[in-house]
Amino acid sequence: MTALSAGTGVDAPALPLAHAPLPASDVASGSPTTATVALGEIRGVEIGVWEMTPGTASDTEADEVFVVLSGHARIAFLDPALPAIEVGPGSVVRLAEGMRTEWTVTETLRKIYVA
Repeated sequence: MTALSAGTGVDAPALPLAHAPLPASDVASGSPTTATVALGEIRGVEIGVWEMTPGTASDTEADEVFVVLSGHARIAFLDPALPAIEVGPGSVVRLAEGMRTEWTVTETLRKIYVA
């Protein structure tokens, strides 16, 4: 874990991440991998960096807000059924606990999350 304390910083786009394959049951296409590093907590809320390589995978979401640093993806909302969104650098997205999503990453996606 790369912990942040008051008055410190991290170069989030350049932060090295250790990737692992997703469970086969979550992968719809390709061979996507993900990596996460928690940067710290503020009053019980985790802040971190998450990344996914190209491919399509489903997920059950945590309650979070994220900002895309790099890459591109389409997020389909399976439950509840909502219109899909395209995200890229600068996109800010709010997800709710328990949402079922399908991520189609076309260019490795890196985001800062607050969950």
